[in-house]
Amino acid sequence: MSEPIAGPQRCDVLVIGAGPAGSAAARVLAQAGLDVVLADQHAFPRDKICGDGLIPDAHAALRRLGLLEAVMARAQHVSHVRCVGPAGGMLDVPGSLAVLPRRELDLLMCEAAVAAGAKLLAPARFERALEDEQGQVIGAQLSMAGAEHEIRADWVLLATGAVPKALIAAGMCERHTPTGVALRGYVHAPELVGKIQHMEVIWNKHVRPGYGWIFPAPGGIFNIGAGVTDSHSVSAEGKGQRGQANLRQLFESFCASYAPAAELMRKGTIVGELKGAPLRCTLEGARWSRPGLLVTGEAAGSTYSFTGEGIGKAMETGMLAADAVLAGRREHLADAEVRARYEAGLLALKPKFQLYARANRVNAFPWLADLLIWRARKSPRLLARMSGVLNETSNPGNLISVKGFSRLFLE
Repeated sequence: MSEPIAGPQRCDVLVIGAGPAGSAAARVLAQAGLDVVLADQHAFPRDKICGDGLIPDAHAALRRLGLLEAVMARAQHVSHVRCVGPAGGMLDVPGSLAVLPRRELDLLMCEAAVAAGAKLLAPARFERALEDEQGQVIGAQLSMAGAEHEIRADWVLLATGAVPKALIAAGMCERHTPTGVALRGYVHAPELVGKIQHMEVIWNKHVRPGYGWIFPAPGGIFNIGAGVTDSHSVSAEGKGQRGQANLRQLFESFCASYAPAAELMRKGTIVGELKGAPLRCTLEGARWSRPGLLVTGEAAGSTYSFTGEGIGKAMETGMLAADAVLAGRREHLADAEVRARYEAGLLALKPKFQLYARANRVNAFPWLADLLIWRARKSPRLLARMSGVLNETSNPGNLISVKGFSRLFLE
């Protein structure tokens, strides 16, 4: 993409972080005519550790941004999520699905924000928030090429992902440790194209209390990984302690215990290195706003704990932040009213995140996956409900509850 600009001194909105949340917010704001600066600590294109899956909420967000067609032209289309239980049973759950490595997705979205009028600063690392005498955020100090640079802004949007350093620097961090961790790698295996064609999610005793996955990406590449949610305990002070799961050992156990994963690793060539990353889930772990600043995307905990999916919700929360800022401009709202509008949007999403947290018990008790798979293979209605979880038209918590289990044997 084009060379980043030299740092301006002032803008309407400064967006820190050019991942899906930040780029989505920057595009919406710039399209509305605001002077937007989009800053990221890395030069683009850059890698991002992720499962790369685009489920229906991501499709909906991309559609609103006017980017769905461009993304789908590059992505690997997928028709089903294949759920594999500990006993080996499989169930293919249909949905609008695709896979595109984040290196490509994030570059496309960042370029789209710039095309809409946002000014890119990269690499530019967030150091601290600038405050007035009343403590309101009025901009940020960034580090660029070894020098400090200040940008004043009416609003700062913090979209810096799961690593808590920026949250801590901005005084927004409530939980220093992540809620989950994941390890992924890319494997080039052209001969397995067509053989592994679903987004496969696997539960068994070897990956307990987590799950493994294999997602087919474009160009004969497969994204393979293992993740654990609820990986860290946390104290009332926000400090945490990592659980007993060894992520690399979990990944190796997954590859050894699941035949398609073993075949993929045996026949394919690893591209780059295996890389791990934290997850922040359930819209928890950070304050959502303070005067002059909104926290959005995975920094605000926008990843689902059950599935580990976060791209769609990151974009959605980024657009909620942009919408609140635009409403403030349009309706001449006070700072507190803008923040209240944004937080109300997040609160409206919160019950859905809590339901996914309830469904997360499958990861701790994988035999529940066996039960669901066994029953759904006999019940078109239950399969439709599971598809509805993907499409966010069904309650995932109801599948994993006393009432839900009683219904399993009545449908």
